Amino acid sequence: MRTDGNLGGTLTFNPNSAGLWDNQPDFAELPMPVDGDGAHYDHRLVDDHWEQPGNLFRKMTPAQQQALFENTARAMGDARPHIKQRHVDNCTRADPAYGAGVAKALGIDFTQTIAAE
Repeated sequence: MRTDGNLGGTLTFNPNSAGLWDNQPDFAELPMPVDGDGAHYDHRLVDDHWEQPGNLFRKMTPAQQQALFENTARAMGDARPHIKQRHVDNCTRADPAYGAGVAKALGIDFTQTIAAE
């Protein structure tokens, strides 16, 4: 467990709204020979980040889905509105019912999400 302040209020995850920690090739590991040169897999090349969470959501019972909505809203707590909206949009991409449930639990007007597009 860190006891050094953990960078204080600096965002330590990526992607983030502040654009911190975006692609920093100077800090990337050097390629290593495999059958030619290899580097880290660029996860951003994958277009579908939503199928697996959507499949998991659809396997849940209605009670489990409701618990997910309530837990998500509680965990997001005092997050800024645009962060909550981004999460609702991501959930909607996985499954529209997932996005609608999270939006309702967060008190967000679901018609303002990507589902309205």
